[in-house]
Amino acid sequence: MWVESRIRRWLTGSGADPSVRVRFWTDVDGRSSEDPRVRRTASQIGRTGWAATLLENQLSEGQWAAPGTSDVQLLRPRFASTHWITMVLSDLGMTRSDARIRRSAELLLAWRRRVLRAQDGELCFAGNATRTLIRFGYLEHPVVQRSIRWIVAAQKADGGWTCFRGSRSGSLDGWEGLAALAEIPESDRDPATRRSVERGAEFYLSRELRKAAGPRYAPWYRIRYPTHYYYDLLVGLRVLTRLGYGADPRLRPAVRWLRSKRRADGSWALDGVHPVTDLEEGPFVFRRPVYPLALEPPDRPSRWATVEALSVLRRVPGA
Repeated sequence: MWVESRIRRWLTGSGADPSVRVRFWTDVDGRSSEDPRVRRTASQIGRTGWAATLLENQLSEGQWAAPGTSDVQLLRPRFASTHWITMVLSDLGMTRSDARIRRSAELLLAWRRRVLRAQDGELCFAGNATRTLIRFGYLEHPVVQRSIRWIVAAQKADGGWTCFRGSRSGSLDGWEGLAALAEIPESDRDPATRRSVERGAEFYLSRELRKAAGPRYAPWYRIRYPTHYYYDLLVGLRVLTRLGYGADPRLRPAVRWLRSKRRADGSWALDGVHPVTDLEEGPFVFRRPVYPLALEPPDRPSRWATVEALSVLRRVPGA
């Protein structure tokens, strides 16, 4: 994929986080993960940059924020505790090869084991934790395999998922189920998982990633990171194009939106930091304190948003 030389230097030079450099070389340039330059740079993730900064605050047992390891303490305070931080570390490319990640992964596995044993759970947490653990390298772990089966079973009749109890239909906001299944290599998906992926993809494609009952939902048209469990069109594009649907014409409206977000200098910017603060009602208005996590400031050229956008466009023929 052709990228302006200035943007290429900005994303791969010494000033860029190693996670961004690896993402550019593998997802935009199409280099192998075994490429010597890619391997050298990947080895720096967690030793310098964003991931290293996050890991500086890790506590001795592998958790963040709260000293205990109960389910509540792994989830709260929101966006500053273990569940949320590990999601970001998996996005940045960290794996179980690092002992610090192994400690945190054991906490997540124990939590998921307790939830599955109680035959309880919520799709948003299950999907995010499963996606994180697969990226860390735990696909074959029995708890992860059970979580995958749980996600498949939780799929609604219309092919979607929902994070909210009691709903019989899916919601575009319930993207975590499909995102978790998308992390499973195609060769490792059993027939039930393949069918679930196909149905989930059709749920999003039939709605062009953006059509839902009610008025247009403004937060879906804003680029933010970390995503945590918030949906936006870039989230949808990332999942669907990684699943191989980049050529589907129903993605075109979302692709046009993504291209329209590009700045004159060739970059993309973050529109804000989660959580959304201009909503007065709805499921994502929080009544308790939250602690936003930001890797980059909003409204300025963002290396992460730019490499994400370029990765999507590379998977869309003719984009």
